Amino acid sequence: MQAPHRCLLLLLQLLLLSGTWADMEGSFTIRLLQTSTFQNTSFVDTEGLGLLEDIELGSLDKHTWNIHFHQPWVRPALPRSDWDTIENMIKIYLQKFNHLINEGAMQKDVPYPFVAQCVAGCEIYANRTSRAFAYVGYNGQDFLSFNIYNATWLLSQDTNLSRYVQAVLQNYTAFSELVDVLFNDTCIDDMEMLLHYGKAALERQELPMATVFARTPSPEQLLLVCRVTGFYPRPISVAWLRDGQEVPPGPALNTSAVLPNADLTYQLRSILAVAPRDGHSYACRVQHRSLGTRSLLIPWGNSEVVLIAGLGAGLLAAVAVAAITALWVWRRRKHQQMDESESRNSILSKGA
Repeated sequence: MQAPHRCLLLLLQLLLLSGTWADMEGSFTIRLLQTSTFQNTSFVDTEGLGLLEDIELGSLDKHTWNIHFHQPWVRPALPRSDWDTIENMIKIYLQKFNHLINEGAMQKDVPYPFVAQCVAGCEIYANRTSRAFAYVGYNGQDFLSFNIYNATWLLSQDTNLSRYVQAVLQNYTAFSELVDVLFNDTCIDDMEMLLHYGKAALERQELPMATVFARTPSPEQLLLVCRVTGFYPRPISVAWLRDGQEVPPGPALNTSAVLPNADLTYQLRSILAVAPRDGHSYACRVQHRSLGTRSLLIPWGNSEVVLIAGLGAGLLAAVAVAAITALWVWRRRKHQQMDESESRNSILSKGA
């Protein structure tokens, strides 16, 4: 139970920060990612990562299970005593988790090595409601999920192993209570503080950069490619317009998933298959939070248009060169005529 002064301090902080939360739109999620590789009954290699949206808050030292902070504002967001409590709860959780998984593996003769993964955390919404969640995976497959509301474990796959682990966890009430406190109480209670200290990082915006080019896999097909990169945050809308109308989803339209860049921005590609010289005009439209109410529109000109534009520019250049040359020849001839006239006048004056 929290000390009275700690509860009062938390209440005052939440009241002071309520304006910060009101100023921020949408929902926010904290996720703790755990990957435990069970090499044998005595050695487990565990990695952990904490995320606020897509911002890395910190990670676990795989040898000591201590927290390493990845952002300068994360540690000051909570008192040192709170971080010590969270760190101790995580260590107790991992010890119990490893023991239960190893016990189940030995009971069911599960071959080593194998991998257990967990995703857990909490989400808080704009109306200040919240939810917590916890999922367990086995060798890359969904295995179990934890119902926070009634503290029960649900099967994600129905196998002898999953039913056995479910029964063990359900009977081990102390472990379920630890998961409930860690993700349903601690996570949500500390969310406001993290949102306040991480406000600048969460509201960061980077403008998208977009280019349109074409590929020709066959004479009968033209692939228009719209590459959008360098944007943040992640949500974005990319669409193709044909003669000003949005192209609906279909087999001719293929848009990739949003992928991360090395500089903590994102990228994607949208490809539209069209028939060469089909007579339509195409443009790629990009909508993103950093653009506000505006849209980025990148038109595609077919090869004939580009070719005509190129010939026009070349013709203008040729005309300009011809005009300059003609002017130079005219001036040179005029000067020659003037020189010849002056020479004749000089000869006539001498003869006189």
